[in-house]
Amino acid sequence: MSLNETALLELAAQSQTSDWQKQDTVWALSLYGTAIGAGTLFLPINAGLNGIWPMLIMVLLAFPMTYFSHQALCRFVLSGSSSNADITEVVEEHFGKIAGRLLILLYFFAIYPLLLMYSVAITNTTESFLIHQMGITAPPRALLAILLVLGLMAVVQFGQQIIVKTMSVLVYPFITILILLSLYLIPHWNNAILQHSSLPSESHGIWMTLWLIIPVMVFSFNHSPIISSFAVKQKQRYGKQADEKSSWILRYSHLLMVATVMFFVFSCVFSLSPHDLALAKQQNISILSYIANHFHTPILTYVAPLIAFVAISKSFLGHYLGAREGLHSLLVKSLDSFNKTISNKKLQRLIELFMVISCWIVATLNPSILRMIETLGGPVIAMILFLMPMYAIAKVPAMKKYKHRLSNVFITVMGLITISAILYGLISN
Repeated sequence: MSLNETALLELAAQSQTSDWQKQDTVWALSLYGTAIGAGTLFLPINAGLNGIWPMLIMVLLAFPMTYFSHQALCRFVLSGSSSNADITEVVEEHFGKIAGRLLILLYFFAIYPLLLMYSVAITNTTESFLIHQMGITAPPRALLAILLVLGLMAVVQFGQQIIVKTMSVLVYPFITILILLSLYLIPHWNNAILQHSSLPSESHGIWMTLWLIIPVMVFSFNHSPIISSFAVKQKQRYGKQADEKSSWILRYSHLLMVATVMFFVFSCVFSLSPHDLALAKQQNISILSYIANHFHTPILTYVAPLIAFVAISKSFLGHYLGAREGLHSLLVKSLDSFNKTISNKKLQRLIELFMVISCWIVATLNPSILRMIETLGGPVIAMILFLMPMYAIAKVPAMKKYKHRLSNVFITVMGLITISAILYGLISN
């Protein structure tokens, strides 16, 4: 390629970077859709349990926490020498094969507990709908749980492409209905949460409360699984300008994300009372299921549980793909180290059997969903999303240009806070 052709390609890339493209909108919405799902339906419960002050602090933290962490992870993927290298390959390039395997292990343990959580959530949502909306006696929990898990697994059998297309179709109506529902709740707003709140100076537990809420926030806004493919596409499309362009897309997506989710959180919390939120947590159901039972209005009675069911099903399918992929990779690499092999079909059947049985058992036992988020989901995700990119900035030559930024300190602190929450949860129990 001549110098003139190279210069023309660079000019074309710069022109594309300066203008907002249709593909940029697609990616911004895809990032939004990946983050906003079932986790959003549980955020208002913990956020509003302790009054208005933790919620106000959440509003201040939500955007920088989400934007800077995902931007750093994106930059880490972009730092790879190959334009086709995903996050696993970049980890191996920078830290070696052992670290690459460790990353796969972390990904699996970040996704698999959430899959178990969605099994509990879908069972509780269906059980609540049958009892409160349909007015019928729900079948035994073990039977209901296995029927729901097998039903979702039946969708899995159609293949990954069908699952991804199904999820993409469900995302956008979900977002629209979520915003409309937030507006619909405005006439029900009351000042119960304001009466419950005390001044920060008088509330010795506000920082403890915020500490335990942050892992739920991390989970609710997390879309790290799509960041790798997002970064690869931007690098292939924009070359050296990929960092600038991806940051631009992330910024707009996260502004939309935080604005709509926090509006939903505030609308739910202001339409209920702290006592109602405590009951929702005790009943181990999503905020939408509780709202449907609480207001008994025709629209909310049937629409709210339906939204919850769609959101949880979408999240279950998406996390199943990730958990299956992670477990498959772990098993293959483990078998290779012992010089053993197994047919791919047999391995997939074993993985599916393991997933069905484990999801069924946990859904039947019905552990606390919010507890699972606080102690399992958030901390492991934080290790990948917050701390790994910061370690890379300190150690990897390709990322040293990002050193000495205040955002790095903020991301590191948020990651440590999130991970420390699991230690507190283990000690307190």
